[in-house]
Amino acid sequence: MGEDLTMRDGSRFKAWHAGLLAFVLAIAFGMIHPGASWGSTTYDPTSDPYSMQNVTAGDGVQDWWSAGLTGSGVDVALIDTGVSPVPALSGDGKIVNGPDLSLESQNPSFQYLDTNGHGTFMAGIIGGNDGQPGGYRGVAPDSRILSVKVADADGGVDVSQVIAAVDWVVQHRNDNGMNIRVINLSYGTDSSQPYLIDPLAYAVERAWKAGIVVVTAAGNTGPGSGLADPAYDPWVIAVGAADTMGTPSVSDDQPAPFSAGASGCSFFNCRAPDLLAPGVHMQGLRDPGSYVDQTNPDAALGDQYLRGSGTSEAAAYVTGAVALLLQKYPQLSPDQVKQMLKESSDQLPGYAQSWQGAGELDLDALLADSPPSYARQFHLSSFGMGSLEASRGSNHLTLDDVVLQGQQDIFGQPFNSLRMAVLEARGSSWSGGTWNGSQWTGSSWSGSSWSGSSWSGSSWSGSSWSGSSWSDLLWSGNSWSGSSWSGSSWSGSSWSGSSWSGSSWSGDGWLGASWG
Repeated sequence: MGEDLTMRDGSRFKAWHAGLLAFVLAIAFGMIHPGASWGSTTYDPTSDPYSMQNVTAGDGVQDWWSAGLTGSGVDVALIDTGVSPVPALSGDGKIVNGPDLSLESQNPSFQYLDTNGHGTFMAGIIGGNDGQPGGYRGVAPDSRILSVKVADADGGVDVSQVIAAVDWVVQHRNDNGMNIRVINLSYGTDSSQPYLIDPLAYAVERAWKAGIVVVTAAGNTGPGSGLADPAYDPWVIAVGAADTMGTPSVSDDQPAPFSAGASGCSFFNCRAPDLLAPGVHMQGLRDPGSYVDQTNPDAALGDQYLRGSGTSEAAAYVTGAVALLLQKYPQLSPDQVKQMLKESSDQLPGYAQSWQGAGELDLDALLADSPPSYARQFHLSSFGMGSLEASRGSNHLTLDDVVLQGQQDIFGQPFNSLRMAVLEARGSSWSGGTWNGSQWTGSSWSGSSWSGSSWSGSSWSGSSWSGSSWSDLLWSGNSWSGSSWSGSSWSGSSWSGSSWSGSSWSGDGWLGASWG
């Protein structure tokens, strides 16, 4: 498990060596300046040691492809900010749109599309494929992605939307010819509520026990900080980020400084990441005009790509690896998948287990591994009867000084955790397009998208938060480049990337910590 990657496969070392040689020569001849921004008009992935082409060569992903294992036949549910049809994701049948549960779903111009840029970046790492020789390929380039959009342009999302999305995937995992085997959730809150009662933790556990592998981002708050919710639930796969240091050898790899680790041990919270995966300076797909694209121009890698770092990226990388594994062994249970990933990981010498878990993902070792005859986790299960408000942690949606808080969802409907847990256990929390007493979406498929009017037409239909009515607010008229959600941008929401172009997002929410 600790064997140097360069000793296992000379062809992969040659691929990396060629890329690094081109990089060094480019510096020597003045074409690239050390420390210069990658946000240039042209980009050559062969000269970038952190490109997907070089990273997938270095850790063994390309050996899976050579063996004919590309994620074909495996569908991945991406619960995120949506996906835009950029070239490497525009192939026939590559993206299937589930319901749009975001605040932008009322606007047909924004529906399903990724106005933020985070979801498109994650989709590329998981299953991007531009079909060009030497072009961009995600870890599982022939997997199919079901996009369930929950967040808007600035990443604003409430935990009730994420729970609703997870529930929807569980209940519709085999609809419309789908074969949903994996959920990617590069999201997390800073909730301190024990996972044993947390509603979000309960939702992902129900998905796991329904046979879906749930891959979550550990968080971007650094070692000793504790994991994000729901990554802190020990049943699911929690992924931290590793820095490959731009070389093909694992011997110099290290946990990313922002990657979250265990905060110490107590009866209910002694949780390290399960493993690490590449998550620093990653080459991902650029979503032109999106919030991330407009606010982080220096992160651009030519016209088509963007650089980003975070446990979001690492989680997406592991999600792609799970799709490869499930193509090879379709019968695997989520517990077997988790055990195989951990057993085939490489411990990084000199770093605490509380920070790296089982170590860094090793795709070559995983390819050579055989399924365990028996694998079963033994953890206390969540009851899900805790507080929705506590599940939010410090992450709240805010509009015109009105904060969404307390035991209510985005429509102002009371959220009864016990009742919801019972419905989730029965697989009946969704009834058509209704969840928790409100009509969130349509109730049927139309082609490759979930159809139906969203959220009672184009307004909030009288729903209110703390007495402030949303009935007159039409989101289609808002300018998202300026963003009107005062408390729901990255500093107040939860998607896990750890900083964008050096600008930190408080480690909350969407865990793609930085762009650039």
